[in-house]
Amino acid sequence: MTNLGNSGLILLFGVAAIITWISGVALARATDILDDRFNLGEAIGGMILLSVAGSLPELAITISAASSGHLDIAAGNLIGGVAMQTFVLVIADWFGRGKSPLSTGAASLIPALEGLLVVAVVCATLMGGLLPPSASIGPFGVAAIAIVAIWITGMIVLNRVRNRPELAFSPAEETAAEPPLAKKENGSGKNQGAKRAVLIFIIASVATLFAGVLLEQSGNALADNFGINGVLFGATFLSLATALPEISSGITGVRMQRYTLVFGDMFGGNAFQLTLFLLADLVAGQPVLPSEGISNAWIASIGLLMTAVYVAGIMLRPSRRYARLGPDSWVVTVIYILGLWGLVIVSK
Repeated sequence: MTNLGNSGLILLFGVAAIITWISGVALARATDILDDRFNLGEAIGGMILLSVAGSLPELAITISAASSGHLDIAAGNLIGGVAMQTFVLVIADWFGRGKSPLSTGAASLIPALEGLLVVAVVCATLMGGLLPPSASIGPFGVAAIAIVAIWITGMIVLNRVRNRPELAFSPAEETAAEPPLAKKENGSGKNQGAKRAVLIFIIASVATLFAGVLLEQSGNALADNFGINGVLFGATFLSLATALPEISSGITGVRMQRYTLVFGDMFGGNAFQLTLFLLADLVAGQPVLPSEGISNAWIASIGLLMTAVYVAGIMLRPSRRYARLGPDSWVVTVIYILGLWGLVIVSK
């Protein structure tokens, strides 16, 4: 890979990024169809199908980085991805239609509960970084095990409460948030066969996984060539590249006016990808979270703040956007920009 030179590596990195973008659009449309066919609901469909498939680049990078001993890049990509993917909601908000912000478009409080699951998982990640490597069971750190346990418990709870009527907003609110165009587009999607949707989902998932390997290998080589800190690279450039499936699926979901699906995708991906620390421990043969460091702890805290703001936005339901963004998206943007500035400082 290093024999390609910087120009070749940049080209390979760009091609892999394009593959992940196209795959993300296909995944969003296939998930929308499968949601309707199997009655998963937008929240759970986004939380499971779309988020897990969108996390395949992180899966590939985790295996590749952990097996090659780049534990800082593995941890930086998983943790830094939380802030980056939460910022994708700002991008999705920008592409929204009408006067209502993205957070007001959610049809129920389920996305807020999904956000709280992200908060719980990130808190466990932060605490795990404070534990010594000896706090382990075999190659697995106790924090990585706890993260998986929290995620499984959260998914069980979300599945049980997803149809509770008291968590849904009134029809009047939903109509105001989601124009009639949504029904027309969703109706056309239902005409496609479930088998075709499953096939598209599988093909797009494999393409996303393959692109993730290319992103990690070419990106790691570029980071070494340009002398970029592994944690800083993993939390910024690499996280941005691996967030491309979420960006493309988020924009597609907003244009289809499946706002709850978009939140399920982003929050679900953030919660699920942190469970990959268990896989990273297995591949590395030792707990990876102790390699978290101050830089990863910083960016994890930024992701925590950003998630909390959007949870508040879903609950408060702001009535209008300002310069195409809801007030919660503006707050998240400021937090993210200041967070990146702070990341550069603490990474020195």
